Parts: sequence; structure tokens; C-alpha cells
Amino acid sequence: MPTLIACLSTGKGTWSEVTRIMNSQQWSKIFLITNEFGKENFKSTDSRVELVLINPFLEPAALVEQIKTQLQGKITDFEVGLNLVSGSGEEHMAVLEAVLELGLNFRLITINNGQVETLGLRK
Repeated sequence: MPTLIACLSTGKGTWSEVTRIMNSQQWSKIFLITNEFGKENFKSTDSRVELVLINPFLEPAALVEQIKTQLQGKITDFEVGLNLVSGSGEEHMAVLEAVLELGLNFRLITINNGQVETLGLRK
């Protein structure tokens, strides 16, 4: 999965998990769904990182459109890695709907017992 899409919003300690996942693989592109606070405070010198700026106070349908518009045409993969550890339920719903409307399959990426793991894949 060369592309990672992750929420980078609210939730104590979630930014460190997102950063760890970002650094866990050779992602070709990393899209971070964030708000104005994230834009101002998350620091990354990684050229693969692109912020997808949203207004978290919008209704979910409007959030979907904000995300889709900013991702449209930028992802050439059929499947992406998706992490939703950070953010609100409305943000998560909007990200999921935007990914599905863009016709992308996804695998959930998380940290389990200190290790980055793709959910649904069994060893």
C-alpha cells in the first residue's frame, strides 16, 4: 500500500501513533486529514506529507466534499492504508465516505502491542 490516509485531529496521544505509522513503511504519499490547529502545530519535514485541511464544525456531508475535493486525482493506487485513531466520529465517517466515493479500497493500519499492524491480515 503505497499511500497512507490518516486523521490527525483530536485525541490525547494520537499524533504520536500517526507519526509512528507514517514512519513504519515506505509510503509513496501520506495524506493527513487535519484542521487549522493541526496545520499550525504538526511539524513534518517529510516531502511525502500533504495536509488535507477540513473545517471540523461542518456537517458530515460537507466534510466529505472537502476531503474528496482535496484528494481527487492525487491517488493512483487501488488500495490505501487508512488510520482513524485521531479525530472525531464525524471526521471518521467523512473520511470513510470520501475514500469509498473515490472508489478506493482500504486496509486499516493501527498499532497493536507496540507494533504497526494491518487489520484483517492474518499471519
